[in-house]
Amino acid sequence: MSLPRHSQEFRDGVNRFLDYAYSVGNPQGEKILCPCAKCCNFLWGQRESIHSDLICFGFVKGYTRWVNHGESVIGMDVDTGDTDEIYSCDDIEGLLDERFRNVADVEGEKEGMNEDAKKFYNLVDESNASFTSLLKLLKEAIPNLNLPSSFNKAKAMVRDLGLDYKKIDACPNDSMLYWKEHENETCCHECGTSRWIEPAVVEGDISSKKAHNIPAKTLRHFPLIDRLQRLFMCSKTAKNMSWHQEERKKDGKLKHPADGQSWKDFDNRHSEFAKEPRNLRLGLASDGFNPFRTMSISHST
Repeated sequence: MSLPRHSQEFRDGVNRFLDYAYSVGNPQGEKILCPCAKCCNFLWGQRESIHSDLICFGFVKGYTRWVNHGESVIGMDVDTGDTDEIYSCDDIEGLLDERFRNVADVEGEKEGMNEDAKKFYNLVDESNASFTSLLKLLKEAIPNLNLPSSFNKAKAMVRDLGLDYKKIDACPNDSMLYWKEHENETCCHECGTSRWIEPAVVEGDISSKKAHNIPAKTLRHFPLIDRLQRLFMCSKTAKNMSWHQEERKKDGKLKHPADGQSWKDFDNRHSEFAKEPRNLRLGLASDGFNPFRTMSISHST
């Protein structure tokens, strides 16, 4: 990778790299991430275009472990002193490619990203890779420890615990959610705005790719009930959930929301609910908001 790009040895090495990437990292022979100094493992391409880029621009600096093309993240030789950058082995690049595929097609696959975008995706890669590396290191040190083997598997465990979120498409003007009876609608029934990002039409485009609608706006809903139920699955947190009724010192002094008049009024109105100490009351704090426009600031929510 450090040889002159005009040398035959470098050209042979590029071909060996592509043979490896397509036999191990992508046995289906489809697009792979381009590791050239211009694309920096952010853009996808076919073998011919990646070969041209590598000959023209060379490999991105530090990419000596091909984690995006079939090699493992961590090498077991701890005496090499290798300080090269570690790349993520999860499929965040694939997710981003699916999300911004239409944009990339329109703007040109080799245009690349601005510097702020590159910094952000570098941070994502480094964070995911660091987490995966830590998991693998712990499993090597303590083989019997029940840990996920990668960042992606850790996320899947959280999802299986019911702590995932649900994505709901929304009107870009915040007029409605495409939810329940509106789930299959394609435009807002309040303002008429399209649900989807309108793809730009490229003249002469004969691409055979399947069209993929991209929502203009997405709401991420974190279900509350699942999270409250988890609080009762641990004896320590379950005890705290009923502390206000079973252990709170009731001396008439205001020390807890349960000592306040609002709590007491609620209990009087809903006596059956109040009998069960595990029932939960949710409070909304509105500090800093101006719902009735009574403050000097003009903002109102």
